[in-house]
Amino acid sequence: MWRILSAVTVLAELLFAQSVSTGPQMASFMSKVDDSTQPYALYVPASFDPSKKYPLVLSLHAEDITPQVGLIRVFGQTSRVADGSLAPLRFFRPRDVDFLVASPLARGTMGYQGIAERDVYDVLADVERKFPVDEDRVFLTGTSMGGGGALRMALTRPDVWAAVAPVCPVTAPGLEALAANALNLPVRLFHGEQDPLVPVASSRLWQRRLVDLNVAADYIEYPSVRHNAWDYAYRGESLFEWFSHFRRNRFPERVRFITDSYQYGSAYWVRIDGLTPGTPASIEAWQGAKGEVSVKTQNLDGFTLTLDHPIATVTIDGSTQRIRPASSVSFSRQNGKWMSGLLRAAAKSRGTEGPILAAVSGRHIYVYGTAGDPSSEELDYRRKIAETAAAWSTPRERLELSFAVKADQAVTQQDLDANDLVLFGTRETNSVIAGLADRLPLALAAGAADYGLLFVAPVGHHYALVSSGLPWWTDADDTARPADRYLPKPMAQLSTFGDYVLFKGSLAQVVVEGRFDRGWKVPADAAVKITAGGTVTTR
Repeated sequence: MWRILSAVTVLAELLFAQSVSTGPQMASFMSKVDDSTQPYALYVPASFDPSKKYPLVLSLHAEDITPQVGLIRVFGQTSRVADGSLAPLRFFRPRDVDFLVASPLARGTMGYQGIAERDVYDVLADVERKFPVDEDRVFLTGTSMGGGGALRMALTRPDVWAAVAPVCPVTAPGLEALAANALNLPVRLFHGEQDPLVPVASSRLWQRRLVDLNVAADYIEYPSVRHNAWDYAYRGESLFEWFSHFRRNRFPERVRFITDSYQYGSAYWVRIDGLTPGTPASIEAWQGAKGEVSVKTQNLDGFTLTLDHPIATVTIDGSTQRIRPASSVSFSRQNGKWMSGLLRAAAKSRGTEGPILAAVSGRHIYVYGTAGDPSSEELDYRRKIAETAAAWSTPRERLELSFAVKADQAVTQQDLDANDLVLFGTRETNSVIAGLADRLPLALAAGAADYGLLFVAPVGHHYALVSSGLPWWTDADDTARPADRYLPKPMAQLSTFGDYVLFKGSLAQVVVEGRFDRGWKVPADAAVKITAGGTVTTR
């Protein structure tokens, strides 16, 4: 029997090998965000052998660049066809390297957050489905916008990668708060000394910041080089040689992790079970001898440790907890003391934590109201407001995504079951809002004039983002809210909010904004401001 099974296995491998196209090529995956087919550029070694596992490099392209160019660049070759965005793969002749390489489109130039970030992980999963990938040798690199995306994805989920190499990275505001997460992740930064677009000082500072935190961070600076540092960083396929020295350590002796969300709530053998979304929480854990683990926490109420051997004792913030030995143990803070046991989930938990940006980071639709017997002009205005919010592309930057805009009367139960919702109006003007009213924490009073209210709330397994009164972008250009410059304008504006914001006249005149508590309630001090004058009611 074993001989038959062996023969079947060999035959399957031969058939798979014959069906695999090697060299540079285009591939695709089906996105659940909008049921679209999303492309990515792929390199398969000429010597591909389906019986062995391969390291994988994900290469994130720069702004206004195609994934084809992202693939070509990482092999140390330049693209000089037109503006560089049209370079066809059929003219690409890479030297054979024993790596799989994938370069996602990630919708185009929209940074690597939200849907674009999801696309990168979807490409990773797609390559792992199709090819024998060594999951402990998955590497990340990128240039300019892609370099910033690579650094952000490395710091939010450090345990996915074996090493990361950002080239002249443009980093998002606030990313430095997560620098300590790279403790077990080798980093190599590259930058041109005369870069006119991304100041070289930023990469110098990042390397100094990482080294001060005991991260293995290299930095290579190229004298007299401008924004084309990739021509030097990737020359001669040198990056593959550097990557070849590293493997992911799934169970490092020490884990250090900072986060303010459940979405990025675990690293290596540590998982955070209790935090206040929006408030940075941290954990450091060390493995000792004989199943001993030491833990230091800040702003945490629960965590789980999972190792490849039994844990006998855990010392948390100086207090030793003796437990029945097990490879996975959980602790929760009760009345100020750490106790053994899994923390009971709060209303805000994984998938239902906000902030506002979360509602447009996956599959979602835009809904305008038809209730209240509006005139044809008023109805047209309501529809155009929803269409404006859904228009992420611009004449200059056409993104590979689109969103449905529907009247409330056209929304089906299937729409409600499958999508997050962006709802415009009030319960008096939008029947979908009216149907959800008893589950929403806030409501703008029907008679409130010259106010705008925006908030997010969980509805089942999805989010509802409600925009009542003035739309959230009213005079937004007059504010100085920091945002990732590569995010599409609607997404960039939403990224600057917490869970709710109330403004009068324009976004430049905010009455109150912030995050709901763990029970999706407005904190007491903010509730006084938000309900003053009867403008907003709370549930």
